Amino acid sequence: MELVCPAGSLPALKAAVDNGANAVYLGFRDATNARNFAGLNFGMDEIRAGIRHARAAGAKVFIALNTYPREAHWSQWTEAADRAADLGVDAVIVADMGLLRYCAHTHPHLRRHLSVQASATSHEAIGFYARQFGVQRVVLPRVLSIQQVRQVIAHSPVEVEVFGFGSLCIMVEGRCFLSSYVTGESPNTCGVCSPAKAVRWEETAGTRRSRLNGVLIDVYTPGEPAGYPTLCKGRFDVAGEISYALEEPTSLNVLAILPELLRAGVAAIKVEGRQRSPAYVAQVTRVLRAALDACTRGPEQYAPRAEWLAALDRLAEGRQHTLGALDRGWQ
Repeated sequence: MELVCPAGSLPALKAAVDNGANAVYLGFRDATNARNFAGLNFGMDEIRAGIRHARAAGAKVFIALNTYPREAHWSQWTEAADRAADLGVDAVIVADMGLLRYCAHTHPHLRRHLSVQASATSHEAIGFYARQFGVQRVVLPRVLSIQQVRQVIAHSPVEVEVFGFGSLCIMVEGRCFLSSYVTGESPNTCGVCSPAKAVRWEETAGTRRSRLNGVLIDVYTPGEPAGYPTLCKGRFDVAGEISYALEEPTSLNVLAILPELLRAGVAAIKVEGRQRSPAYVAQVTRVLRAALDACTRGPEQYAPRAEWLAALDRLAEGRQHTLGALDRGWQ
């Protein structure tokens, strides 16, 4: 299994490559990628430097063109695809069908991966993208159980990549309707589900409250850890019971089931976090590289080491980890 790691900057790219990533994914410094934040992403000179560094270590470079183009600015996305082809990157990660068609027709030799933003959750959907646009790999959404992942791979005509560590996104993978409704902005085209300008913290009667554009997300008691507020990881009153109704504020971590993913035929493990620091990327990459190597050498004898789990938990949301939808008791 390949290890695919995030690169939000040139130092992060070097950190991933130097610590064992088989591939890195990055974006241009514009609206064509879903992490279009100030201080993140790459200009052309930085990308060229990053490609040189990756190639020297035998690593691949993927460019994320994973936002949905705006009709009035279609040329911005096609020009980005042209730049990616000119740079000679190993693949583009695309969600939009129109842009996939453009890449297939204009740059047929440019490898195309289907972004998780496309939210293809069945082998029928994957087969459609493979037939129509020549997609060669699909990134699965983080909403499938391990049994469903196995079934998809068994019938998929292309490689399958799954997320292995990082924040969980369960709302149509980066196109959260709840966030769009509350903030009036698309997480896909604006780059974040909880824009900082919409987040408010309130200290009231010994409690701390988090709100997104006025909507109450959570109430914390004194001393209780409080992560960055997102709607899907808030506590809500459902039928009189207050709980994390959608998802808990923890990070995905698949170390415990690496042998199952290997046997299922997963082609690559992806790490979320282009917005993270180079130090974060280095540590996560180092741990996952060691775990993947151990699993590949002996899947039957493999077991995640305590120091690996402890290292990743220090970097996880709420310092806790979960298998997310991969392991749900009610499924």
